[in-house]
Formats: sequence, C-alpha cells, structure tokens
Amino acid sequence: MSVVSEQTKGRQASIVDWSLAASTGALLVRSGPVVPQEEAELAVTELRELTVEAEAHVRQLTGLGEGLPLLPGEVVDRPGWVRAAAVGLDELTGRALPRSASGPFAPLLASGAGMQTGLVLAFLGSRVLGQYDPFGGPDRGGQLLLVAPNVVSAQQAMKVDGHDFRMWVCLHECTHRLQFTAVDWLRDYFADEVSTLVGDLSDSDGLGDLFGRLPETVKELRRSKAGGGDKTSAGLAELMQSPRQREVFDRLLALSTLLEGHADYVMDAVGPAVVPSVRTIRSRFTARRQGGGLLDRLLRNLLGVDAKIRQYAQGAAFTREVIDTVGMSGFNAVWTSPDTLPTRAEITDPQGWVRRVHAGG
Repeated sequence: MSVVSEQTKGRQASIVDWSLAASTGALLVRSGPVVPQEEAELAVTELRELTVEAEAHVRQLTGLGEGLPLLPGEVVDRPGWVRAAAVGLDELTGRALPRSASGPFAPLLASGAGMQTGLVLAFLGSRVLGQYDPFGGPDRGGQLLLVAPNVVSAQQAMKVDGHDFRMWVCLHECTHRLQFTAVDWLRDYFADEVSTLVGDLSDSDGLGDLFGRLPETVKELRRSKAGGGDKTSAGLAELMQSPRQREVFDRLLALSTLLEGHADYVMDAVGPAVVPSVRTIRSRFTARRQGGGLLDRLLRNLLGVDAKIRQYAQGAAFTREVIDTVGMSGFNAVWTSPDTLPTRAEITDPQGWVRRVHAGG
C-alpha cells in the first residue's frame, strides 16, 4: 500500500487537494531565465535587502506603519511561489469551503480540483513578480514574497536598470504589506468577504441557482456586447451572480482596485531620488502588461489577469485624484473602517468618495 493511501485511509478527502495543487503547479511551471550565477545571486540578495529600505520609503510617503518592525521579504523561485500560493489559498478559502467531503468520489473530485488549481498556479507562477500574502507564511500570519526569476526576466525583457527595477517592484509589494499590517482590521475584513462569496458559490443550492441563471446570463451578455456595453471587467462570472453575491463581489472588486492602485501610485510617487529611471520603467512596464501572444492573452482573460491590469489604472487614478484634492492624510481616511472604503462606483468617481467621507454627503 502506498504512503499516500496509508495517510488518507479512514479519513474524508479534502474538497480541494491543495498538496496536489502545489506539486502539480510546481512541476508544470516553466523554468526561469538562464543567467550567470553572479547576476542571479546579486538579484536575490538585493531583493531581500531592498524590501527593508523600500518599506521605509513607503512609510515616509504614506504616513502608515509607524512603530512596526521593518522586515526583509523572502525571495523564491517559481516553484517556491506556487507552493506558497497554494498554502495561502488553502488558508483563505478554508473559512468557506468544507475542509472535507464525503462519498465514494470525494478523493477523485478533490484530486481533479487540485490539478486544475495547479494548472492555474503554473500559468501565474511564471508571471508574478512578487506578492504580499496576508494568509501565507509558516504561521499563516502573512508573507512577503519576491519571485527572483520573474523579476530578472522582466528586467531583461524591458532592458531597464536592474537595481532600479528591483527597488520599484519592492516598493509595490511593500505597500501591500503595509496596507495589511498597518490597517489592523483589513485582513479579517477581506477574509470574511471572500468567505461569504466563496461560501455562497460552493453551497449546493447556490450552485443550483447559478446554473439556473445561465440561460438568462448568456442573453444578457449578448445584449451587452450588441449594445457596446463593457462587461469585460468581470465577464460571465459576474453576470451569473445573484444579487447578494454581486454586492459582495462589488465590495471585493472595489477593495482590490484600491489596494492595487494605491500600490501603483506609491511605487511611482516615491520619486526619482529613489528610482532614478522610474519614468522609463513605468512606460515600458505598462506596455509589457498589454503584450503577449493570442494564447497568452486568452489565458489572461480567462483567469481575470486582464481585469486586474485595468484595476491598476483605475485604482491609481482614484488614489491620485483624492490625494490631489485632500492630501495624503485625507486619503488615509480610507483606512478608518470598512465604511470609509470606496464603493465600486466611487472608484471611478473619486470626488464622490471625497464628498461622502470628508463633507458628510
């Protein structure tokens, strides 16, 4: 009898085999670029060290995080990111998804879900430059990761200064870490909202309602396209949501757009004194975000990566206009409570958020 079967004997199978997801993704993710050892070691060392310096700059600009420890990030390769992402996803979705499933086909279904998740992680694993996972790490208390081969690959493709680009990436990811560590309610709020959305979708009745709405959803999508409407930001998944699910989705989309846009604003606003070639990097990086072949763009659209790219621009525009209007301290009112977060409508109407939060209307 195999080791796996001994371990799982007499025990219900997990609804998603996260171990299989991690191993599948780590096996299938493409290898990184081939670079001289000295260059690779420099990139790894700088990424680890620059996270401390970068977060200090972020704190000075934003006014967030006073008194918190300045900690280095963890530098990983592509398989390392895949494994870490699987751990974080397991922790995040564990509040809503059943920890185990019963029935004779439960192990098979869990394995299928694990393999599918692994395929997605393998695709993303060759693209993600870094991330702060509030639910990752050995103690599940948060983990800042920088994916060295992806940072090197992007820097080489864009032909930009290596040190500047590494600092620029660290500024973005350290902003995310500061968002979750300086705003003490944000982690639980985000987890609760995800739990609500995933819980509704995984509920058997919820899934029945979802498929029951499919015919009307397809009609609505066709009407939207015929009328020139823009449903690309969320596509079919959003159209198939119930009213309750859409409310939660709208809050999560607004929050995600805020977090990404705020980080994008900060990484540029820190200024040329820290990243001398910031304008060149931003210009070439924006062009790179829009690139890719037909298959790559199709996969990005299916996985929501293109929607995320739009979030950066929308969130940065919101952040910039609010700061121009009420200053950084006025913008930081966004972190007061869930009630002061921008709504989805306010993301594209920053003055509406300013009126509601700062003018009482």
